[in-house]
Amino acid sequence: MVQIPYKTALVVGTGPGIGTSVARALSAAGARVAVAARNSERLSSLAQEIGGAAFAVDATDPASVAALFDDVDRSIGIPEVVLFNAAGRVRGPVTDIDPGQVRHAIEVSAYGGFLVLQQAARRLVPLGHGAILLTGATASVKGFANSSGFAIGKFGLRGLAQSAARELAPKGIHVAHFVIDGGVRSAGRPDPTGAPDSTLDPDAIADAYLAVLAQHRSAWSWEVELRPWVEPF
Repeated sequence: MVQIPYKTALVVGTGPGIGTSVARALSAAGARVAVAARNSERLSSLAQEIGGAAFAVDATDPASVAALFDDVDRSIGIPEVVLFNAAGRVRGPVTDIDPGQVRHAIEVSAYGGFLVLQQAARRLVPLGHGAILLTGATASVKGFANSSGFAIGKFGLRGLAQSAARELAPKGIHVAHFVIDGGVRSAGRPDPTGAPDSTLDPDAIADAYLAVLAQHRSAWSWEVELRPWVEPF
């Protein structure tokens, strides 16, 4: 088991894939873990499994994000690790895509990331200790046709990660961005027959996140790219 120098954690945007796997891995590493999503009821079984707590949050609302952190502070203490794993997706031709849906996607992926990072930094800077992790995607570095709204948000999140890493690292806060460059395996998205490990295993992704958390500050990664071994470059 990887040893990490953190005792409390918060996962924002806890879905059935990466978020759940990271929450479990953090708990197995000895951290008290809080999980949050727009609908907290579907997180109750996970929270019970890991001995943590579940909270509802609207990542695009400053008041909701601030209230989440206050609730987590009271429940498990200041979260020394904060993972932002939420994302807004909307597809369609740039000529036809609904502007309101694009705005919401950007608000979830980028603005939500800023709000969560800001609340985390306000708590961690006085401690001089902690980590903020941000989940990106292929779209963080390469936009695809009919996916402009997703790409804008993910490019923005990567820019936030770069800026925050340079600002916060000298204050003892490890900021790391993860480019998830491929499909994430799930019950509804299994590996194709005859192509084992052609999607990213969320538990393996979680292992990579914890490996970054275990890094010595003399050699911190600010970005890690994860890609299936069969993915063309």
